[in-house]
Amino acid sequence: MAEQHQQHQRQQQSQPLQHMESMKGMLQQKGPRASTVAALAALVPLAGVLLTLSGVTLAGTVVGLAVATPLFILFSPILVPAAFVVGLAVTGFLASGAFGLTALSALSWIVNYFRGRKGAAGMVMEPMDYAKRRLAEGAGYVGQRTRDVGQGIQSKAHEAART
Repeated sequence: MAEQHQQHQRQQQSQPLQHMESMKGMLQQKGPRASTVAALAALVPLAGVLLTLSGVTLAGTVVGLAVATPLFILFSPILVPAAFVVGLAVTGFLASGAFGLTALSALSWIVNYFRGRKGAAGMVMEPMDYAKRRLAEGAGYVGQRTRDVGQGIQSKAHEAART
C-alpha cells in the first residue's frame, strides 16, 4: 500500500513537469512567423513617422491660425463682402447653367414631339398602357370569378330549397 502511495505521488509530481514540457513545445511551434516580424518591423517605424507628421501638422495649423486671426479681424470689412460677392457669382453661374440645360432639354423635347418621336414621354406611356391593360385584365378576371362564385351559391341555394 505504501508503495502504491509513493508511485501515485511521483506520478502527480511528474504530471506538472510533463505539462510544462508540452506547453514549451507548443509555444515554440506557435511562435511568430518571420513574415509577421518583418511586417511589424516595417510598420512600427512607419507609424511613428506618420504620428510625428500629424503632430507637426497640428502644431503648424495652430501657429498659422494664431498668426492669421489678427489679419482676418483687420481685413474682415473687406473679406466678408468679397466672400459674399464671390458666393453670389458662383451661385449665379450655377443657376444660369441649370436654367440653360433645362431650356435645351425642353426645346429638344418639343422638337422631338413635333417630329413624331415620343422620346421620354413614349417610354413613360408604354409602361402606363401596359399597367392599364393588366389592371383591366385583372378586373375582368375578378369579375368573372365573382360571377362564378355567385352562380355556385345560387345553385346550392336552389338545391337546398328543393330538398
